[in-house]
Amino acid sequence: MATSLVRSIVFSLLTLVALTATAASSAEDPLRRERAEFMRAYKSVLDGQDVSERTSAALRNYPLFPYLQAERLRRAVLKAPTLDTSDERIETFLTYHGNEPVTRDLRAAWLASLADRKQWDRFLAHYVDASADDALRCRSFDARIELGRTEGLAADVARQWLTPRSLQECERAFDWLRAQNALTPELIEQRARLAIDKNNLSFARQIVAMLPSERAAPLTQWIALLDKPRSIDQYIANPGRQIDPQTLFAGWMKLARNDRDGAIARFEPLVKARNFTPRQTSPYALALAMPLAWDRRPEALHYFSLVDPADLDESALEWQARAALWAKDWPLVSRTIAAMSPQQRSLGRWRYWSARAAEVANNQELARELYRSVLLDDNYYSAMAAARLGEAVMPRLEKLPVDRTQLAEVGRLPEFVRARELYWAELRPQALIEWLRGFARLSEAARNQAIHLAAEWGWYDQAVATATQQRVFNDYALLYPRPYDREVHNAARLTSLPPELIYGVLRQESLYRADAMSSAGARGLLQLLPATARHTATAWKQKRPSPDDLFDPSVNVPLGAAQLRTLIDRFGGQTPVALAGYNAGPNAAARWLPSGSIESDIWIENIPYNETRSYVQRVLWHSVVFAWLRTGEGQRTDSWMTRIGTPTSAAVAME
Repeated sequence: MATSLVRSIVFSLLTLVALTATAASSAEDPLRRERAEFMRAYKSVLDGQDVSERTSAALRNYPLFPYLQAERLRRAVLKAPTLDTSDERIETFLTYHGNEPVTRDLRAAWLASLADRKQWDRFLAHYVDASADDALRCRSFDARIELGRTEGLAADVARQWLTPRSLQECERAFDWLRAQNALTPELIEQRARLAIDKNNLSFARQIVAMLPSERAAPLTQWIALLDKPRSIDQYIANPGRQIDPQTLFAGWMKLARNDRDGAIARFEPLVKARNFTPRQTSPYALALAMPLAWDRRPEALHYFSLVDPADLDESALEWQARAALWAKDWPLVSRTIAAMSPQQRSLGRWRYWSARAAEVANNQELARELYRSVLLDDNYYSAMAAARLGEAVMPRLEKLPVDRTQLAEVGRLPEFVRARELYWAELRPQALIEWLRGFARLSEAARNQAIHLAAEWGWYDQAVATATQQRVFNDYALLYPRPYDREVHNAARLTSLPPELIYGVLRQESLYRADAMSSAGARGLLQLLPATARHTATAWKQKRPSPDDLFDPSVNVPLGAAQLRTLIDRFGGQTPVALAGYNAGPNAAARWLPSGSIESDIWIENIPYNETRSYVQRVLWHSVVFAWLRTGEGQRTDSWMTRIGTPTSAAVAME
């Protein structure tokens, strides 16, 4: 079991009383003692201590007792994978529990052990393809080959063959497929193309080598051009040299993305050398216009002008509009938005920018009408529209009714009982599986009540995720809780930041998960990297935290707020730039600063990373909602209508 899970359980044991106090009173939480006993026993199993003989009768009746049994059995398999002393007990357990979520990890570990011991009959009797990973699925192919159960196997192995990466566990099955003369050149080429599309060029070469030379040639040419995009020069210098159009365009796209200036220098020579028509030129121009727009370079508009309207999909139109905004070419902004589909054009984002264009064109009546239409959206753009109209922002509260009878019925369903107990025991992955299993069985009305259920448990990220799935967005009291008020207000006092801004970052970074960890290693509520946290602690004269300290809200929230304050100061008080730096790194935010100054809404709209642009806009909106919930009063966003520029003292960017 992962170290992070052990840490979670230890943390939960230390805070169990506090958790259950906020989630339910003692009368409403009759399982709290059994839960604490389960968590102690579970941790003992993870630590390698078999305490099964001390299991109480109360624990045996606890809803999560099967999870304790499963983990004991799984540990026995991992400890002695070549022994069969536990096979009968595991088989009995799996037979009794069927395909319930509690069997997943145990089944995977046991099946791997059975495969290692070549107990193929037993393996296939308990193999469940729906929950198998690639490695286990490959072992199932081995089992079928060994036992001669090969009906339909060729089709199954062929599906597994079509993966863009190496899959060593399946080599025996692939050899079998080849022996059946079923590994066709078509399948080989498909896999090579998948690998090329994923830019796994080294592996693609290995697959291409399996093809006849004539069939391999165009793929080899494609790989070579992607590997060294500037080798497109040979097709400029030798116009008659044959190359598949798809291959040439793929190489051009990679050149344009990786070497803007190199692509600009080669654009006209390539068009002339290959004798492109305007229609043939169009996709090449678009492939260059897009990355130039991401870089906010003025040349982008020239290349957009060479694009055939038929090639301008939604993304291309958005970036053409952004490039026009950066250039303050308001007529082009209007024309580009007009060229969008009715659905895209109706989004609050583009209604706001249509209003801005109308305002610049001195069509005040149309501008006000469009701004007022945006007010109904409840997001960053509605807040900006309110600022343009000189009005306060009043989020539109739409409460999701609570049906206490139905809520209680949902909460009593076995899957939700187990999900709750797993969540409170900090076994989140297992809790989510149980939740999804139970949720799939609910009626539509009951699914909405499940949002309330998750919120009452304190499982805020699941409440928000479920609400989003159910398209419930405006019950702010439900979806914007404040469970960390003490930590947030302490951080606000330390940094002189508004509590609402800190809460906005917290909600966007982790959705209230104190134990959140990103793939990059960022930890806790405000997602701090350990090195960043240590540096910030030193700068702010706070205690230097260990990595696991960052899962403690009282440590994480002040340090995260201090890091944000540092960025705000570094970027001359420009909160949008600081937020961009918090999400994408300060070096990236520094690169995005304009050479002069530009209005903040235009700067935010031109943040090249979609994730970071959305992040900045959402945090700003969250801060408005939190302030409105605290005060009950409309919020002014006039201060958002600032200009963004390079600070007088250059921003010192530190990752």
